[in-house]
Amino acid sequence: MQGSGGGIIKALRKREKEMEILGKLLGGIQRVKIMRLFLLNPEQGFEADQIGDRARMQTAAARRVTNQLAAMSLVKKKSFVKEVADGRSGKIKKKRVQGWFLNPEFPYINELRQLLVEGEFFRHADLVKRFRPAGRIQFLVVSGIFIQNSESRLDVLIVGDHLKRSAIQKAIAVLESELGKELAYAVFDVADFTYRVSMYDKLLRDVFDYPHERLIAIKDFSSFTLPS
Repeated sequence: MQGSGGGIIKALRKREKEMEILGKLLGGIQRVKIMRLFLLNPEQGFEADQIGDRARMQTAAARRVTNQLAAMSLVKKKSFVKEVADGRSGKIKKKRVQGWFLNPEFPYINELRQLLVEGEFFRHADLVKRFRPAGRIQFLVVSGIFIQNSESRLDVLIVGDHLKRSAIQKAIAVLESELGKELAYAVFDVADFTYRVSMYDKLLRDVFDYPHERLIAIKDFSSFTLPS
């Protein structure tokens, strides 16, 4: 057990070192996070507090970094309409706000996308290590952002019994902050997953009938296929 734990710590330290090097090259880890946020959401506008929340940074720091990126013309400010809930009635209404968008005319946008989005920054072995504190996962499947497939309904699917949901949520939150994008994920115990398979669950169909990769598949899941 000590050897396994030491290996995880070593891998995480290597990951932190890689992020540190990348951060130095591109002006800091905070800047990397925010650039990735805009690159992964090219048509979405963000207010300053949203940027801080998504990158898990203080609003003042997020505002400073965003202004730096604006000075380089990577992002630009413009107004957009968003839906908000009325504080009294709870009804949804539209509100025009000022926010930041990725500038599609930035001259090096393709190079940045290749470096920060399309590169293998989240290797599959690294992903497995991130979810190990959750317990004995029997089935771990990734799709969506982890295989560069924007059409996928899920990014992560996890199956196992007696899993620590809090550990999974923590791992997801850290990934989201590093990616700058919210992840779509689902966690099932084995009985629930088996029932959904028998009922031809549409969500599972949308995962397994389309591109995906299995990172963990033990016991009965080693040869799992959806019934036709």
